[in-house]
Amino acid sequence: MPDSSVPMDLKSPKAACAFRIVEKLNNAGFQALFAGGCVRDHLLGAIPTDYDIATSATPDEVEELFSKTIPVGKQFGVMLVLLDTFQFEVATFRTEGGYQDGRRPGFVKFAGAQEDVAGRDFTVNGLLYDPILQKILDYVGGQKDLNAKIIRCIGNPSERFEEDKLRLLRAVRFAARLDFQIESDTWTEIKKRATQINVVSKERIRDELEKIVNSPHIYLGLKLMTESGLWQAIFSNVDPAVILRLE
Repeated sequence: MPDSSVPMDLKSPKAACAFRIVEKLNNAGFQALFAGGCVRDHLLGAIPTDYDIATSATPDEVEELFSKTIPVGKQFGVMLVLLDTFQFEVATFRTEGGYQDGRRPGFVKFAGAQEDVAGRDFTVNGLLYDPILQKILDYVGGQKDLNAKIIRCIGNPSERFEEDKLRLLRAVRFAARLDFQIESDTWTEIKKRATQINVVSKERIRDELEKIVNSPHIYLGLKLMTESGLWQAIFSNVDPAVILRLE
């Protein structure tokens, strides 16, 4: 497992609050780590805007430790912790299964950190960071793919997209945001499953499309959507050639 010591700047008020949550969980005997996008953005030299926390503490234990919490997805292991003027997603390490609607799991089983990241979407989003030890934990090769500028599913692409069809569009969104290429097996599976995007609610599709449109590399996003078939699946009556000529 590759890992490295990469200090994260925790001087901002929001980052300092996130650290306090991790520290309190740690002092109570639980493992707690920064997870996902904040770790990715830090390694890319950007200042994270959000700090998600993954922990061995269960939702009930999180509620006991912190005075202000919101059980936004308690049945899935997800809580919001409110501290000062900020709110943070604190999620229990877990594995999921029994997906019934192409988006939400039928059951959740609490697990360890390595099992948790094995079920996340893309390697660049599967990185963990211990702010106390100032150490990156990389169980999925995320640092290598960040350096190579690649969006790659964690594990089997077919399994990852079967679990959550919105990931088809999220892959394009991250490629457009970061100016990354989509790895070949991941890309093949996106093209194979493009029409399945309509299993996802229109609201969630809209949210992803807005992020693509507002991304730094919008043309790349539109190009990937048309070449994958996602555009045609979502906008069956709009010729993608019209959009591509807007470059």
